[in-house]
Amino acid sequence: MAVIASHHNAVDGPSLGNMISRVTLVPFCLPTDLLPVIVYVFDLPCICGAWADGDIRIGILSSCHSKVQTLHVRERPEKYNCTGLNLISLVRTLAVVHTIETINNSSFLPGVRLGYYICDTCSHASKAIQSTEQLLAVNGTLPVQCEVLERPNVKAIIGARFSEDSLAVARLLSLYMVPQISTTSSAQTLSDSIRYPAFLRTIPSDVHQTKALVNFMKHFHWDWVGVVYGDDDYGKNALQSFLADSEDADICHAFQEVLPHYLANNDIDKRIQEVAETIRLSEAKVVVLILKEELVSKLFKEMIWQNITRIWIASDAWSMSRNISQMEGINQVGDIFGFTFITGPNPGFKEFLQKPTFPPGSVNLFLEEYRQLGKDTGSLTEAVDISMTYGERLAVWSIVHALKRLLNCNETDCPGERDFPPWKVTPQGTENISFTMDNQTFYFNASGNFMNGYDLINWQVPVSMCSATCPPGTAKKLLKTSCCHNCTQCLEGTYSNETNLPNCLPCENGTWSLKGWISCKPKEEDYWTWDGSHSIILLTFTAIGYLLLLFTLIIFMVFYGKPVMKQAGGTLCFVIMVGLTLSYTSVILFIGKPNVHICRGRQILYALGFSLTVSCILVKALRTFASFLPPHRQRHAKRFYKPPVIITCGTLIQALICILWLIFDSPGVEAIQFDQSMIIILQCSEGSGIGFGIMLCYIALLAFVCFLMAFKGRKVPQAFNETGHIILSMLIYLFVWVCFTPVYIAKVNERYSIQVAAILVSCYGVIFCHFAPKWYMALCKRKNNLLERHILQESIII
Repeated sequence: MAVIASHHNAVDGPSLGNMISRVTLVPFCLPTDLLPVIVYVFDLPCICGAWADGDIRIGILSSCHSKVQTLHVRERPEKYNCTGLNLISLVRTLAVVHTIETINNSSFLPGVRLGYYICDTCSHASKAIQSTEQLLAVNGTLPVQCEVLERPNVKAIIGARFSEDSLAVARLLSLYMVPQISTTSSAQTLSDSIRYPAFLRTIPSDVHQTKALVNFMKHFHWDWVGVVYGDDDYGKNALQSFLADSEDADICHAFQEVLPHYLANNDIDKRIQEVAETIRLSEAKVVVLILKEELVSKLFKEMIWQNITRIWIASDAWSMSRNISQMEGINQVGDIFGFTFITGPNPGFKEFLQKPTFPPGSVNLFLEEYRQLGKDTGSLTEAVDISMTYGERLAVWSIVHALKRLLNCNETDCPGERDFPPWKVTPQGTENISFTMDNQTFYFNASGNFMNGYDLINWQVPVSMCSATCPPGTAKKLLKTSCCHNCTQCLEGTYSNETNLPNCLPCENGTWSLKGWISCKPKEEDYWTWDGSHSIILLTFTAIGYLLLLFTLIIFMVFYGKPVMKQAGGTLCFVIMVGLTLSYTSVILFIGKPNVHICRGRQILYALGFSLTVSCILVKALRTFASFLPPHRQRHAKRFYKPPVIITCGTLIQALICILWLIFDSPGVEAIQFDQSMIIILQCSEGSGIGFGIMLCYIALLAFVCFLMAFKGRKVPQAFNETGHIILSMLIYLFVWVCFTPVYIAKVNERYSIQVAAILVSCYGVIFCHFAPKWYMALCKRKNNLLERHILQESIII
């Protein structure tokens, strides 16, 4: 982070908190008719989270934990459960302790030892009030009274960090005129000395920061910006100030999005995603973030995930955050500018953090909690830029300078009254106080603010590289110069999940990747699922086929023994329906995940079913052909006309072909994979295809014989002629399978779709050519006696 320029601003930093101590809550002034009101008392094990005894005690309102664990409607004054130890707040708190101990070890206040009590606010305004009551009641329980507390044991309070908390606390402390000095609460409204007469701060108010923001934007001619702010007092006050200043400068706002201040809010992740979507869709390239550090961290993670780049303007609350600056992928979000308070040295504090030492009798439960996490206190030096604790050092020294005046201290003694009322350290008593530290003069103005300004910073990542960093999904290909390289995408089947990998890593455990991927994934299996469009169409036509067969069965049962039934072939029709039913059933086996049994079953079922059907049609063709031969040739043909034998032999030959096919060249399942695809196509393989071809050729031979027999008998009288129907049905079969053969040989991916279509068309051809005319004759056409006589004569011949 580089400091660019100095301006004026204030901060609202991150916070955390868990109140380890408990508090006694009491009403301050009760009318006599409300005396029976129940007072809830909590017997808590300790007063605050950290303390040390002294002649004069300073209260510290910290935010050592980030949130109250559950936010809900409170029905009774129950305990606040706080979670998430915040290292930045802990370091800031320790900076106060270090400064106090530094003063105690000096001769600045001769004979006077400063003590302190540290209570947690948990970044929650109500919890901050509860902690403030504890600080005012350190000598025991705060009494029920109508008079203000004249001489509480705590003479001044440092805190709180967030404006939301400071505003709530300032109202209470103004009642007792206990001075409150914040190092980070920058809300403009806290400058109101009428409403908050006991409030002071070591920073300017937000009114200066927003003016600086606007001037900064005007310099770069940014007149179309977005704003994201928190729903606490700090965020809302800063937003209103910024809107007013930007309107005067003709800067327009693309959007204004708000995020919940409390980290325990259940909708916070959802709102983060909604705000990210607003930023992504907006044309604004500059976004102002008036948020606490934790919210910015969540938002930037979403920005990195969605690969969104903008120019970000940081408010003082997070502009110096190390946690955010060290986030993985932070360089991808774009340029970051921000404002921060004037920082400075804190001599000896780094050594104190590496090895904290406390006076006898002191307690620091926050530090103990940190140690229980298994971490060394020395690592606290990396948690925050120590120069940011300059405000805490200033706050303590401003109180000490006021005490030096109140206690009439000289070089050897402080003879003044030590049990003085706190109001003597209020702005009225301190606005004339001026002190010099690090060659700089500090003082409070009439509104209780330090006018020490702030810095404008620009986040940078220094880069001095011959070649750009190779992102995940690529690998370095070194050039002639060892420091220089090109980035090449990982090929299919390899990946890289880190930057600047020298080689892509191979996929393992059956996984795969496409070109430029950062990880490997299992391939997805592809086949005809039951809910797929292919399957639904096939099942629909198959169901219609079943219904037509059922309708035919009902018609033939009703007209069984009638001339129309005999002309249709009698019991032969039922055998044909059995064959067609088997063929339709084979279509169903094309759907679902294939296995070896399904692959075998669907072809065998169709082979036997349609062979049975064509064998029956062959009998009909032979019957018609023989019935109208000359008498001497009829006797010769009659010896070969054995319907049961023809049908049985025709089907058994196909069965033998299928058995040999299963034995020597059985169908199975094959998985087709392509390097450029993440799909595995599961489909049936018909072996070498020889058995499959012989099976189809045999059915085609039967169909061709039927066609020839029907063609030769086509000149019989029209009233008894069924040869046209036989010819048409066999032509349909031969045509669709002739079309299927080249598709199958070419191994086109859609060959099974065409095979199923061929099966359905063949079956429908038989139904509409052989059964549909009989429906019409049975239901719509009256039969005459001549027709009956010829049918009877035909049956006698056969």
